[in-house]
Order: sequence, then structure tokens, then C-alpha cells
Amino acid sequence: MNISTNDLKNGMALDLPEGLMTVVEFQHVKPGKGGAFVRTKLKNFRTGAVLDKTYRADEKVPLAVIDKRDMQYLYRETDTLVFMDTANYEQISVAAADIAEAIPYLTEGDSVVLPMHNENVVGVELPAAVDLLVTATEPGVQGDRVSGARKPATFATGLVAQVPLFIEIGEMIKVDTRTGEYLARA
Repeated sequence: MNISTNDLKNGMALDLPEGLMTVVEFQHVKPGKGGAFVRTKLKNFRTGAVLDKTYRADEKVPLAVIDKRDMQYLYRETDTLVFMDTANYEQISVAAADIAEAIPYLTEGDSVVLPMHNENVVGVELPAAVDLLVTATEPGVQGDRVSGARKPATFATGLVAQVPLFIEIGEMIKVDTRTGEYLARA
């Protein structure tokens, strides 16, 4: 299915030769001389790479239909992760390489949204923050109260992040999934 570049909206998915892209922003430009055109900023669904592309006004581009499914992360098998569709309880396996950036934030039982195109998973949408268990960190030294001081902590998922000195092993911590930074105790 094709769509006119005049009808583009932010968040739309396009199936271009460069890959599956989502429209980050667009601008319709009508210069005083010459024909109108649409300047777009597109983000690759898989790699996250940003591409600037210009189209003639009313040029047709292929629209991609993305089906966003609510899934629950069940478990990991060597190089695949198994998810269950919360609507129909079907299980699907996703290659770890396809969603590598999300793995450090996934704990068994977590709910995520998996965008799918032609029955293939094209990424993962995590919540803004997740709760993770601290499995290793140095003990806070008594009297060390430097404001804003941080130490590294390793979580059950393998993620390493900087946390305040008062955080101990066994605590649940809220971590921002966009930056990997400590937010608060859970």
C-alpha cells in the first residue's frame, strides 16, 4: 500500500529500500521557485540509524503496517528469547541479536510491546523504567557521604550502572531504559 508524501505523519512506518523506517519528523517546503518538496527525518526500526531524505510533493512511498503486540517475556534459550502473546497465549521465539539493546532490561515475567511487520519482530518497546535486582556492588563506606558520589552496580540481567553509595546487594532499583541510569529505589 502506498501513501502520498503529503499525508506523512510522525510515527508512520515506511517500507523503503533502505529498510523499515519510522517518520521522526517531516517538513513540507514550498520554495518561491521550483516545485514543492517534503524533507523527512527517518529512523531505521532495526538499527536506530537516522536518515534524512527529501521527496517531491505528492510522491508515493510504501506504507508499512506495524502490528504492536503486548507480550510477556518468559525465558531465554541460548541465543533466543521466548515471549508469550498476552491475548492468545501463543509463544514466539525472537533471536537475541534482533533485540540486543533491550536484553539488559528484561527480567522473566516482564511485559513489553513487540512491533511486528509481516509476522517478523522488528524491535521491542520497553517501559520507560524497569525494576532490577542488584547482584553485585561494593559496600558503602561508613562516613563516605560525598554528595552525588556513585559506584558501579551489577544487576541480575547483567547490566552495569552507576548507583548512589547507599545502595546494597539484594535491593530492587528503578532504572531508566532509555539511558541506563539509576532513578530510585523500587
